[in-house]
Amino acid sequence: SEQEKQEQIEVQKEKQRELILQLKTQLDDLETFAYQEGSYDSLPQSVVMERQRMIINELIKKLDMDLSEDVATLSPEELRQRVDAAIAQIVNPARVKEQLVEQLKTQIRDLEMFINFIQDEVGSSGKAEDGHCECAGRKDGGGSYKPNTRPSGNRVNPEDARRMRETGLHLMRRMLAVLQIFAVSQFGCATGQIPRTLWQKDQANKDYSPLIKKLELSVERVRQLAMKHQQEDHVISSSDLQDIPLGGRDELTLAVRKELTIALRDLMAHGLYASSQGMSLVLAPIACLIPAFTSSPQTMHPWELFVKYYNTKNGQAFVESPARKLSQSFALPVTGGVAITPKQSLLTAIHTVLTEHDPFKRSADSELKALVCMALNEQRLVSWVNLICKSGALVQSHYQPWSYMANTGFESALNVLSRLSNLKFNLPVDLAVRQLKNIKDAF
Repeated sequence: SEQEKQEQIEVQKEKQRELILQLKTQLDDLETFAYQEGSYDSLPQSVVMERQRMIINELIKKLDMDLSEDVATLSPEELRQRVDAAIAQIVNPARVKEQLVEQLKTQIRDLEMFINFIQDEVGSSGKAEDGHCECAGRKDGGGSYKPNTRPSGNRVNPEDARRMRETGLHLMRRMLAVLQIFAVSQFGCATGQIPRTLWQKDQANKDYSPLIKKLELSVERVRQLAMKHQQEDHVISSSDLQDIPLGGRDELTLAVRKELTIALRDLMAHGLYASSQGMSLVLAPIACLIPAFTSSPQTMHPWELFVKYYNTKNGQAFVESPARKLSQSFALPVTGGVAITPKQSLLTAIHTVLTEHDPFKRSADSELKALVCMALNEQRLVSWVNLICKSGALVQSHYQPWSYMANTGFESALNVLSRLSNLKFNLPVDLAVRQLKNIKDAF
């Protein structure tokens, strides 16, 4: 009957499906065995399909595609349209930003041309006021020149020139304010941030490993000298250079000032630069959009970084507070038994160095050497340098992206410097100004 035929057909289809699954399983087992034995070079088909399926799933997640429907029901053209629409959602905003960048560059060029025009007009009016103008003349029969008394048609009134200059500056300020708001809202850049593309490409690969090695050698030398002197009198001391010739304990002072401090200075100076006022006021709002118009910044001494930290933390007001003045005068503790924090001790140390060295116009190297000696004496070298490294505003505004400080946070250098933390020092701090102070006291 017809029902029996349908049942037989269903049975045959079921047997075919089972046979297909069995053949696929046998084929996968054969490919896997051949691949493991080395007689089959490519991966088994099942493994390849599994990896491809994983890649496709990840792409679907990243592109945020809607494939809730069965893929088998969609035609290849419909699938292609789905993929194009998902990619367009990512690419189109980038294209819009590129067009906005081009428009901003055009507006900046127009501003520059307008400023140059104003400067030219002001310059021409200044020359007219001074009376230095070229006048055409005609030679008469007596051999003299007769000046041409026709008034110049392009002379600008000084009052009009001043008004034009003020108008131009006002327009430029308004335009820069609009550009800054637009740049912050669209591109996420603000004043004080300088993009990675600003720096020269050949500087991005600077190697700081020699500087680390130099610091390790200097720390090891100072540590050996310190342990040698500690074995002698249990306290490391450095006497006056005028009383004892070079060598012995003075060797430790020279190692700290001429080796350790120089190595620390070179490592902290890696990628350190002085921020430009012109950049911060004019180009910083749109520095991420016009890297081609900017130049490489100037270098900066690490001691200036400590001074900037002192100024940003209001160090002078902290040190010169009435309570601290009284405590210094009567040698009384100002904190009432509370331990002094590393920040307070660093501000006090910087103030002391500035007070002793600035009147004698000492160099930044000399002041940094005095600070390092003071830090070793108080066993706070690591904590003081760590305060500078953890100051995000200073690091972000004064270190290039490829610098050692920006890349590593100075962690390995701090670990190297920590080898000196358990040693006691009594190094001279005013060595660079001692003779000048003696001369001043003599007169």
